[in-house]
Amino acid sequence: MTQVNRLKQGGRIDRSRPLKFVFNGQQYAGYGGDTLASALLANGVDIVNRSFKYSRPRGIVAAGAEEPNAVVQLGATEAAQVPNVRATQQALYQGLTARSTNGWPNVQRDLMGMVGKLSGTFMPPGFYYKTFMAPASLWMTYEKYIRKSAGLGRSPAEPDPDSYEHINQHCDVLIIGAGPAGLTAAVTAARNGARVIFCDEQEEMGGSLLDSRELIDDMPAAQWVDRILDELSSLSNVTLLPRTTANGYHDHNFVTLHERRTEHLGDSAPTGGRRQARARLHRVRASQVVLAAGAHERPLVYANNDVPGNLLAGAVSTYIRRYGVMPGQKLVLSVTNDHAYRTALDWQEAGCEVVAIADARANPKGELVEKAQSLGIRIIAQSAVIEAKGSNRVSAACVAKIDADSFSVVGRVEELACDTIASSGGYSPVIHLSSHTGTRPLWRDDILGFVPGEVKGLTATGGVRGVYPLHEVIRDAADAGVRATLAAGVKTHAEATTLPQVAARQDGEACALYQVPHRKPSMRAPKQFVDLQNDVTAAGIELATREGFESIEHIKRYTAMGFGTDQGKLGNINGMAIAARCLKRTIPEVGTTVFRPNYTPVTFGAIAGRHCRDLFDPERYTALHQWHVEQGAEFEDVGQWKRPWYFPRTVNGKKETMHEAVSRECLAVREHIGILDASTLGKIDIQGPDAREFLGRVYTNKWAKLDVGRVRYGLMCKDDGMLMDDGTTSCLGENHFLMTTTTGGAAGVMEWMELWHQTEWPELDVYFTSVTDHWATMTVTGPDARKLLAEITDIDLDKDQFKFMDWREGTVAGVPARVFRISFTGELSYEINVQANYAMHVWKTLFEHGEKYELTPYGTETMHVLRAEKGLIIVGQDTDGSVTPEDLGMQWAIGYDKPFTWIGKRALSRPDTRRADRKQFVGLKPKDAKVVLEEGAQIVLDPNQSIPMAMVGHVTSSYYSPTLGHGFALAVVKGGHQRMGETVYLPMVDGTVYEAEIVSPVFVDPKGERQHV
Repeated sequence: MTQVNRLKQGGRIDRSRPLKFVFNGQQYAGYGGDTLASALLANGVDIVNRSFKYSRPRGIVAAGAEEPNAVVQLGATEAAQVPNVRATQQALYQGLTARSTNGWPNVQRDLMGMVGKLSGTFMPPGFYYKTFMAPASLWMTYEKYIRKSAGLGRSPAEPDPDSYEHINQHCDVLIIGAGPAGLTAAVTAARNGARVIFCDEQEEMGGSLLDSRELIDDMPAAQWVDRILDELSSLSNVTLLPRTTANGYHDHNFVTLHERRTEHLGDSAPTGGRRQARARLHRVRASQVVLAAGAHERPLVYANNDVPGNLLAGAVSTYIRRYGVMPGQKLVLSVTNDHAYRTALDWQEAGCEVVAIADARANPKGELVEKAQSLGIRIIAQSAVIEAKGSNRVSAACVAKIDADSFSVVGRVEELACDTIASSGGYSPVIHLSSHTGTRPLWRDDILGFVPGEVKGLTATGGVRGVYPLHEVIRDAADAGVRATLAAGVKTHAEATTLPQVAARQDGEACALYQVPHRKPSMRAPKQFVDLQNDVTAAGIELATREGFESIEHIKRYTAMGFGTDQGKLGNINGMAIAARCLKRTIPEVGTTVFRPNYTPVTFGAIAGRHCRDLFDPERYTALHQWHVEQGAEFEDVGQWKRPWYFPRTVNGKKETMHEAVSRECLAVREHIGILDASTLGKIDIQGPDAREFLGRVYTNKWAKLDVGRVRYGLMCKDDGMLMDDGTTSCLGENHFLMTTTTGGAAGVMEWMELWHQTEWPELDVYFTSVTDHWATMTVTGPDARKLLAEITDIDLDKDQFKFMDWREGTVAGVPARVFRISFTGELSYEINVQANYAMHVWKTLFEHGEKYELTPYGTETMHVLRAEKGLIIVGQDTDGSVTPEDLGMQWAIGYDKPFTWIGKRALSRPDTRRADRKQFVGLKPKDAKVVLEEGAQIVLDPNQSIPMAMVGHVTSSYYSPTLGHGFALAVVKGGHQRMGETVYLPMVDGTVYEAEIVSPVFVDPKGERQHV
């Protein structure tokens, strides 16, 4: 197909670089510098998609991020598929392949289009809520077909071959938006020496100046843009980021930028030795942010305003002047402001017919109005397009005189033949980013739009704060650049701020018009679309208000206005105005919805960065990992750590089984000495004058009187009273503690403490630092532990000087160390902590001296058996989020008389947590000594009860004990603490029923004598 709508000259495209692309299976041609949208318009493609809900034919409406219809599926191969790409933001490249996201069997003839013709009767707002409530059993069937019919793209079914990056950035001033305001603010800040990051979402920087008719310093605006960009690119203190969208504005001037690095070059990133990153996510900490995002032109809401050929007035000018494309031949323009008149001037200068301009104002005046009149363009005052005619393309515009105040048509309707209708209802400042902070925008009657509220560290300038005339924009932006630079602590110089010369233009006052009245009421008139992406109509909003929805947030959710990838860029103000009229309120009284990140869609690749495939869940290794590998250890994953599971030996050519290796390791610990790499235990350094107070609030037991040099075991509960973690905490100094956590719970505990400190107890002077990776931990345990350690340490290990639950500082193998006398096996134990880089030396020294004591390494499976023999719990295995400390029989670790209400205390006084029949922690001894019960096996009291049996508990841990010579288990049983000696039954799937006696969970050394020797 030839480019039937391409102008013979003009635009910023590179006509020397022709490109071929495919859309919906048809090959087309375009040029370098085109977007997919401009190339489609150049080739005369009217229908680019079908609407989300009603499957109505839709064409291109806008030229930027505000485009609601031209949302396409991109990619020639399965691995390259990218859903929901805006054609207006996708640069054209050779071989680009795209298709519509909706339409079956094709976008031109869509069978679902019949729904659109019946939708007024059968699919009003709330249709899904009202229709698919019952029967609930069929909801999965409903959902399947609803999703299938919706106009959404699809994810690729094959792995993405591209890579993505994250980068952390800092700057004095971050400037968002590269239109006239952004360019002026950037060059002002840069000339003053500030470190500047300057980003813009478009392929080219320049914004509205790239298609402007105005002169700056007596040169075309686009030429001035090139001059400023040349200057900025030459400065070392400036980082220019085109094709980069500021997607999220977070607390403390933390802004995420999505840079599309190679998406304009091909389906995959090019390779030059190695594949380049396809996209990059910048995480920017800025001292100051200048928001120069501009404003989106607002369409008018009139009947059939979604028929292809209905465009924004500004978009028409953009396609003509920037891309050299005529979107049609005969134009009718419907406006409420002077600035939109430039579209008629651009259209006529391109050699096509302007049928008429319908101006809603009674007496339009201004320079552009006079220019249009001088060219003989017909202007119909106090009028608007009330209805578009046509099905797959506009064929005519119905124009009538209206009374905006009474919302009525007051004159005859004139039907004007045309193929394009452009409308402009004014401008809506792009306040999305400022709203991300939770700051509510402010309504201004003089500009008929919302502007950003006050945000610390943010300076809004230009169109985003309602400044529209170019000469005022430049003056405002220069001032914003100076203020931001000073606020960032950079001195400014008067000579660095030189304003270009721009002629002031005299414009008439705009009028407030959002929905154009029709001869029929909204409910009976042809559809008047407010949100084109989500098929929200004016009638739908009216219906929502009649059904009792008054909050704009409720109206949004009931109608879907502003949902999806659109975020209300075009429709929100119009929708709020319609709701306000129906509710007899003002727009500021109705208010605006809350915008949230992301401003436009961000690919999962960019969000994930390098954290995918092998790096998706990184493997963490202790400092001793290589030794374990060399010794043939089998590993298990605990959290993200690779921990030795057991160390099988090969004897006479036969490798030990896990059972054989664990039995050997257990006996070595009980009879001689064993060593465990416990480096993965979470370690959190806690310091500050209020450290003791904080510990008393997060732990169930007391901490106020723990002496320096002592260690205490603590339980940590959620606010529902259920155990979340346990561990020991050592007093290193009067206001200095080291907390240990479970391996898998370290990050969660750190986050939990930060949460309570920051949100509930910010007055406490306390600080937390994760030091898990800093310290390697080696646990030496067994009857000979003291003898071995004494050979390589200068610490006095005398049992009366270094008691159980003490810690000491000294050297081990010549390395500074902290040694803790803590036991997770019930044997004499020492936990040696050294700086991780010295761990291998200390470990090998221990084995050199430990050979005569038969020092044996053991893994996590042996550790589980040893601790279970002592009745010691593992959080997450013996607990499941429904177990309290009292259920575990640990009343001794609860300080009910502490002066402050610690986390979980109130929950532990609830009737439910005081019930006598709660599941409680006990031991189980199988009646058959050879039986090892299954973990998770359910426990019943009556094995002959018919199914479903009344289950009273389950097995949490179960092992064979070489020390005891039989199997044993830990379990939780209803009222278990009062059932000691009773027999319970465990029915298995194969019909076997095992018998077990409820006993104490402590099976070895119940008096604890071994760990105190």
